[in-house]
Amino acid sequence: MDDVFRALADPTRRDLLDRLYRQDGQTLRALAADYPMTRIGVMKHLQVLEEARLVVTKRRGREKLHFLNPIPIRLVHDRWVSKYAEPWVAALSDIKQELERTMEKVFEIYIRTTPERLWEAITDSEIRTKFQFGNRVESTWTPGSAYLVTNTQASGPLIEGENVEVDPPRRLVQTARALWGEDVVNEGTTRVTWEIEPVGNSCRLTVTHDQLRDGANSQLFGGWPMILSGLKTWIETGEELTTPGSLMYASQNKDGR
Repeated sequence: MDDVFRALADPTRRDLLDRLYRQDGQTLRALAADYPMTRIGVMKHLQVLEEARLVVTKRRGREKLHFLNPIPIRLVHDRWVSKYAEPWVAALSDIKQELERTMEKVFEIYIRTTPERLWEAITDSEIRTKFQFGNRVESTWTPGSAYLVTNTQASGPLIEGENVEVDPPRRLVQTARALWGEDVVNEGTTRVTWEIEPVGNSCRLTVTHDQLRDGANSQLFGGWPMILSGLKTWIETGEELTTPGSLMYASQNKDGR
């Protein structure tokens, strides 16, 4: 994690992250527009952020767009902060996420595993409960098939959708319609793309959540850092990671709701 702390130590790089937080998916030209330095200087700062995986890039035609990747910061939180602080610390972060508005969110994480094992974790209903707040996912995992996400502590289905593209163990494209509350039901259908790329003895997992309306409810995408951190922890250690999401359902179970 040294590269993360080194990247965050510079105020210019922290400001770049703040700019991407306010408006994700910006080009180098847009990010460098009003900086008192050359575009090359801004590019060098972005390269440091990319090396720390705090920023990820995607090509859109001839443009290279930069996206904030909160996963490394979440991993720092899970390693140190969550061991000593009360759950409300992470809840405060959720309040901040609720202010964010974007059309597309990109999340990236490296996991020491094989593509086959990672694909199994994503599609196996029992394993899914270990890292996604106890949720189960049921599907035949064929192109065009339906899937349904449920939880024994919920009064009804949480997410429904279609597996648009199924290419194990490399790529899974799904539509997603959130059902857990009226506020998210009204958001309609979005799209989630899982991409697995082997890198030596690990895999790079990129999750892109797009087709979100401008100003979409952040509940739709705010849980991804917790889900992917939990996935990494489960695969690499066999242990479940405590997150605000898992605590929510644990509390419901304890109270008998």
